[in-house]
Amino acid sequence: MWILLVWHPALGLPVDPVAVLGLDENRQPAERVVRWVPLVYEPAAPWRERLGETTTSQDIERWIAQSGGTCSLEPADVPEGALDLTHAADLVLDGLLAEVFPALPPRGDV
Repeated sequence: MWILLVWHPALGLPVDPVAVLGLDENRQPAERVVRWVPLVYEPAAPWRERLGETTTSQDIERWIAQSGGTCSLEPADVPEGALDLTHAADLVLDGLLAEVFPALPPRGDV
């Protein structure tokens, strides 16, 4: 599980969550789940472009190496009690919406 982050203008760091990515390459074909933060379309555009149709562990390794600019990603634990990858991504997103977003300052128009 990965939390996809973009640049937060008010903080000057890529700490603004825009999506949760779940990837299970042990399944054939590999399973990918993306849960986008509601109403955050424009700030999430860089990640929408990066993700495309498929995602592999090699993509994630490349993105980690490129982290620190406009986009970044952080690992997230699969929540206890998650029934499957989709449910896990939903639970992580729910946690972000409940705990992280209220703590972030407004994005502003910087």
